[in-house]
Amino acid sequence: MIIEIDPRYPEPRKIARAVAALEAGEVIAYPTDAVYALGCDLFNKKAIERLYQIKQMSRDQPLAFICHDLGDIARWAVVENQQYRLLRRHLPGPYTFILEATREVPKLVVMKRKQVGIRVPNHPVTLALTQALGRPIVSSTAAPHGEEPYVDARDIDDAYPQLGLVLDAGGGGIVPTTVVDITDGAVNVVREGAGDPDLFRGGV
Repeated sequence: MIIEIDPRYPEPRKIARAVAALEAGEVIAYPTDAVYALGCDLFNKKAIERLYQIKQMSRDQPLAFICHDLGDIARWAVVENQQYRLLRRHLPGPYTFILEATREVPKLVVMKRKQVGIRVPNHPVTLALTQALGRPIVSSTAAPHGEEPYVDARDIDDAYPQLGLVLDAGGGGIVPTTVVDITDGAVNVVREGAGDPDLFRGGV
C-alpha cells in the first residue's frame, strides 16, 4: 500500500497511520535524507526477523537505529564527550555513526562486537515518524543486496509486497549514508556515501 506524504510538512494522520503499522509489527518503507529505507519497531522481535527475511539479509549484517535526536542516542549507545561533540556537529544529517551499544539494545540487533549504527536523518518525515513512535526504527536501505537503492515508491512496493505500507515522499536518493566508526576514540570512515566523507578525515 502506497501512501503519498508531503516531504516538507508530513500530514499527522499519515504519520499516525505509519506508526500504527510499526506498532502492529509491520515493516514499512519511508524516505530519509539519503535514500528510501525499510524499517520496523526496535522492540518487535518478529518484525525484525521479517525485515531480515524481506531484505534476504544474513543475521550478521547490521541494522541502523533511526533516532529522533541526539538526546535519544544516549539510551542506545555509549557516547563520550568527544564523540558527542562530533555527533552534534553532523547530526541531523546523512551519516551513520558506529558506537558501542548499551545494555538497553535488544540482543537480536546487537552484533558480536556489541556495536550499533546510529542515524538521525535530516528529513521531516523521518523525524516525525521517530517522534511519534517514541523509540528508534531499525532500518536497512530499500535496495537489493549490493545494488543501487530504489528511488521510486512504486518500485519499492513492487519489489517488497510484504511491506505494511510505503510512504511516498517523491523521488529518493541513490547514495546511502556515509558510515563512520567512532567506537575507539578514533574516527574511521567505513563507507563513503552521502554527505561529505572528507569532514571526518581529520579525526574528532
